[in-house]
Amino acid sequence: MRDNSNKFIAFLAIIATPFALGAFLLTWAPSQQYANDDPTHDGYVPPRSIQNLVEKTQQSTVTVWCDASSKNSMLGTAWAVNLGTDVKTNLPTTLITNHHVIKGCLKGKGKLTIALPGKDTVKAVILKWDVENDLAVIASHLKLPPLKLSEYGPWPGYWVMAMGSADGYEGSVAFGNVLNSTDTSVLITNNLSHGNSGGPLVDNEGNVVGVSSWGSETEQYNGAKSLDAFCAKILTCEGHTWWAP
Repeated sequence: MRDNSNKFIAFLAIIATPFALGAFLLTWAPSQQYANDDPTHDGYVPPRSIQNLVEKTQQSTVTVWCDASSKNSMLGTAWAVNLGTDVKTNLPTTLITNHHVIKGCLKGKGKLTIALPGKDTVKAVILKWDVENDLAVIASHLKLPPLKLSEYGPWPGYWVMAMGSADGYEGSVAFGNVLNSTDTSVLITNNLSHGNSGGPLVDNEGNVVGVSSWGSETEQYNGAKSLDAFCAKILTCEGHTWWAP
């Protein structure tokens, strides 16, 4: 009788093993995929939580209005950055946008305002600009968390997200990837519209890799100014580039 019991137990073990192995594989596969998709080590994959990335970036991104006149107004986007200025005490938040967004408001010609999606507008002032690289620095008393700047340049194929006020729709999001890059621009497949100008282009960790700046009317890609372009007049960089060549 004892031998039969042992044989029966062994039989159950043989039958149960494939099921246990299958359950292990079902559990292991998603966890392995989760590890493989860790954006900390792979710029080609989307973030683990797109919702968290969108919400985090939206907290630091505003719509910009330059009301120079009834016939000459401009809509764009700006984002908060950790950048020291001479007006930091009274205007603690520094933001980056495009020069062509604020051009009509230079030298006191117009009223510059910013706002978070769905919130009231607040006044902003222009601090500096770079016409050649189409960049500008503005400041406001509206407190926003700054976005981090990427320490590494984006490679072709990297996942990126563009945020801005596309066609006036505040907080709009467009996903895509890096097509290629030049000395001062990142070419992207993300859809950009009027109003996106000046918005942050972030990688899958939420770090800024560029500033949405222009759209191609003839080719199937758009462009953002890279952080290397900031080194001319906006950021203090080692050498002439933000990213090591």
